[in-house]
Amino acid sequence: MSAQVTPTTESHLKNITQLTFGGDNAEAYWSFDNTHLSFQSNFKKWGLQCDQIFAMDVKAARKAADSTYRPPMISTGKGRTTCSFYMPGNKHILYASTHEGGEACPPEAPPRADHKYLWSVYATFDIYVADVKGKITAKLTTSPGYDAEATVSPKGDKIVFTSDRSGDLELWTMNIDGSDQRQITHALGYDGGAFFSPDGKKLVYRASRPQTDSAKKEYTDLLKQHLVAPTDMEIYTCNVDGSDVRQITHLGKANWAPFFTPNGKKIIFSSNHHSQRGYDFQLYTINLDGSGLERITNESLFNAFPMFSPNGKYLVWSSNRKNNNTRDTNLFMAEWVD
Repeated sequence: MSAQVTPTTESHLKNITQLTFGGDNAEAYWSFDNTHLSFQSNFKKWGLQCDQIFAMDVKAARKAADSTYRPPMISTGKGRTTCSFYMPGNKHILYASTHEGGEACPPEAPPRADHKYLWSVYATFDIYVADVKGKITAKLTTSPGYDAEATVSPKGDKIVFTSDRSGDLELWTMNIDGSDQRQITHALGYDGGAFFSPDGKKLVYRASRPQTDSAKKEYTDLLKQHLVAPTDMEIYTCNVDGSDVRQITHLGKANWAPFFTPNGKKIIFSSNHHSQRGYDFQLYTINLDGSGLERITNESLFNAFPMFSPNGKYLVWSSNRKNNNTRDTNLFMAEWVD
């Protein structure tokens, strides 16, 4: 199902500022005090072979406005990392890493004859907490299999993450110290990329729901190979305990990277449902009842990972705009205009 949306002039985004200048920079998430961003980058000029976690001083990055600003690396520099997020107090950052499974970057998914796009869900990913100097202070997951995609409640009491420890990619929650880990989704398909609502009572996430026998078989066969095809996903919400599951979008194609707007009444997300070519991801907002779809971006062919600052004033996201016709994806921030 497609939706007719009036092209945007990006009128919700004021004073757009570029924060990084090379490589693939993604999943930038604000500190609780609105001053820093944790993010992942594979920028070759920083000596990186695959994604590592960094902590950006937003004021310093804006002042430099070029690649001379190099934020400190928080991860170990070993293995591959993903999905960082500030902990309450802004002195620690959690992230997922494969470094205990090997110092080298694990191999990416091999290309397929049918050219289907695949994500690797590495079984060696576990969730760690490090201080802002990079010293690991806690390991929050120890179960065999994939544990990643962790984010923290605005209330500072809970963490949501994705794990395949039960045989499927499901959402799990735990206390801020890693205790009381419990599965909250149970339907076949990939559940991931979850974030809490501003009041900490609900979650928004992306999910695939294979319907036919062949689709279910393909999903389970890929999962056995630690792979997932993220080309057919919709946006869902539920309560923190997993109750009241609701499908918000019915757009088709890939709808992902959702986040609640500051008032908790809408969801901003990335989608290619409008595209005839597949790879054209723009940001949209939608009401919690699935109405009021509005396009937010129109510049470049990739816009994703939007996150509002805790004070509701700024949006940060990843985009391949202004990359001088390279493959670089950089971080951008803007003042949000309702």
